[in-house]
Amino acid sequence: MFGLWKTWKALEARGIMGINRRNADYVLKYNKRSLYPIVDDKIITKERAIAAGIHVPEMYGVISTEKEIDKLDAIIGGRSDFVIKPAQGAGGDGILVVADRFEGRYRTVSGKIISHEEIEHQISSILTGLYSLGGHRDRALIEYRVVPDQIFKSISYEGVPDIRIIVLMGYPVMAMLRLPTRQSGGKANLHQGAIGVGVDLATGLTLRGTWLNTIITKHPDTTNAVDGVQLPNWDGFMKLAAGCYELCGLGYIGVDMVLDQEKGPLILELNARPGLNIQIANDCGLTLRTHAVEARLEELKAAGVTETLEERVKFVQAMFGHIPPVEG
Repeated sequence: MFGLWKTWKALEARGIMGINRRNADYVLKYNKRSLYPIVDDKIITKERAIAAGIHVPEMYGVISTEKEIDKLDAIIGGRSDFVIKPAQGAGGDGILVVADRFEGRYRTVSGKIISHEEIEHQISSILTGLYSLGGHRDRALIEYRVVPDQIFKSISYEGVPDIRIIVLMGYPVMAMLRLPTRQSGGKANLHQGAIGVGVDLATGLTLRGTWLNTIITKHPDTTNAVDGVQLPNWDGFMKLAAGCYELCGLGYIGVDMVLDQEKGPLILELNARPGLNIQIANDCGLTLRTHAVEARLEELKAAGVTETLEERVKFVQAMFGHIPPVEG
């Protein structure tokens, strides 16, 4: 018992945030319960983002009832690729990614051939709440299929890599690139076997990776290095993430974004209870950074001023960046 206590005190000294601290000091403190539907429902998130002029994958349509499944043909139209996902799903469960059509059927991103009836059955399962938070009835969202930027081709297996940035009161505090693997079935979900790679807030340069709770430097499927990769348009990602505070009103969130090869940075979804594995990928504790932001907020409050989105981004890049940003 003493050994465990000593280990935990050592982790605390490094600023490692545990679930209890996350819930008590951040989720409960900064996230009003009444605002949760904004982030727990992907359709509501998307509609608010669109209204605010924030870029998201285009929404083709929504199916809310069994009867509306008949609208599927009209929603898909002549498109050969699209994504179907539960509005209130979590962890990537229930998502169907169609990459192409094949002789009256559909080919998923993994190469599996499925029928129109199988797609309708998947939508029906979504509506029953099979994949939703708490098992409540849900809606099915049909949207644009993101095509990852070519920079990810050598460090990702199928699927779409995404970028998670944790934001406290509009200040990005930590970032991670999540890379699909064969083990994760092409999904960017760490619990299913995706890789988490830390990202330097100042430059967008990838740091080390973590896979199945092991520190790695190479992707297990492509064998290419996952560290030292320069993510394009990094300041764009940082500003998108910082702006999500005004978008949803929640003070402590995880912002999940993707880089489409044609459309650039897009917001996928927001999370009011972001996981803590991001600390392993960055070899850094969240508490050290959140305390620094809280001290900054107190300082600004005493002075009677607030910072703009751009000023918030500059502050965290100067405070938390491992590598100084390049001038000019």
